[in-house]
Amino acid sequence: MQLDHVTIRTRNLAVTRDFFLSIFDLEERERPQTIKRIPGHWLYSDDRPIVHLIGSHGHGIDCAAEAFDHVAFRLHGYQKFKEKLHTLGIRYTCMDLPEIEERRLFFRTPCGPLLETVFAASAHDFTDAKSK
Repeated sequence: MQLDHVTIRTRNLAVTRDFFLSIFDLEERERPQTIKRIPGHWLYSDDRPIVHLIGSHGHGIDCAAEAFDHVAFRLHGYQKFKEKLHTLGIRYTCMDLPEIEERRLFFRTPCGPLLETVFAASAHDFTDAKSK
């Protein structure tokens, strides 16, 4: 298991982006098309997008204005892990990002914080998912 990325919610995307870019010498790059509907930025260190920023209005359930939104872990064995969540009765949502060859599962801890698991995938994995 490796820490994959941290996602931070902010009311001021531009200021937060500029802060991370200048302090940590990160580089902003394009985000996958699938998530472009969500305002935000991906900031890279080398070839890894390790800081994800998303916009927040600061009201409503689970929408603190400035907060760490979730932590993501990079794992192996997507199908086996998905089956484990199902067996344990843990509700999850899936996100496939074929353009960067990743599959993701989102679920909550018993007390609420959001976790994400990230798995490497191939074009074959996405073809199989569409046929099911």
